Amino acid sequence: MTEDLLTRHLRELPYFRAILRSVEARQVRAVEYPEPMLDIGAGDGHFASVTFDRPIDVGIDPDFVSLVEAKSRGAYRSLIQADGARLPYPDGYFASAISNSVLEHIPHLDDVLAEVGRVVRPGAPFVITVPNPGYRSELSFPAWLHRVGLHGPAESYRAWFMRMSRTWNLLDDEGWGAKLGAAGFEVVQSRPYFSPEALHLLEWGHYFGGPSLVARWLTGRWILSPSNWNLKLTDRVVRRYFEEVPPANGTYTFYLARRV
Repeated sequence: MTEDLLTRHLRELPYFRAILRSVEARQVRAVEYPEPMLDIGAGDGHFASVTFDRPIDVGIDPDFVSLVEAKSRGAYRSLIQADGARLPYPDGYFASAISNSVLEHIPHLDDVLAEVGRVVRPGAPFVITVPNPGYRSELSFPAWLHRVGLHGPAESYRAWFMRMSRTWNLLDDEGWGAKLGAAGFEVVQSRPYFSPEALHLLEWGHYFGGPSLVARWLTGRWILSPSNWNLKLTDRVVRRYFEEVPPANGTYTFYLARRV
């Protein structure tokens, strides 16, 4: 039997990354991407290798080490070390683009969106997945601190968590609509996903995922034993979040935009 997206992610990633990436993979793979296709933020290539049945034409990322790993996965026809605000391609070169859980980490967001708008042709779909303001407001530990009257520490924790996760941009639909519009795009679909309960798994996974980080440092692999017996309990705990109907109060948002 063919493994589903969750199983494939759990075999190679810590559980908290696996659940988010598997939910995102299901969302973005439902879109048709005309070629040539551009990936803004290829990273280590794992997401593309699991999500798509064919190689993406071009992946860009500023981190050379990540690109070396991405090349070994064979998920891209071409990989370029570049800043998203300076792409070495002519106007209208690409017929589609994607950026999965990347744009929230980019301080010069407007410049990157403008550059994507330059290199894609009119009518090109541009899919992005990003955390929304719920990523900050729905964290579980600050909610507990607020309940016991520790309002200052609660807000300090939220600010620290944003720095730790390198999250600079948390916009709502209106905010993304304005920024994408300024870059020449029109948002044609937006859909929240990843419930607050799922976010709590992600939040605490940053702490409970320590053994996976050690394994990565020592062996280059996040999961030492990707066997069914080792992953069975983890699968039982997280699968309901993979299978949940996208909630109205989701802490992440899927956007489909088109170049006008």
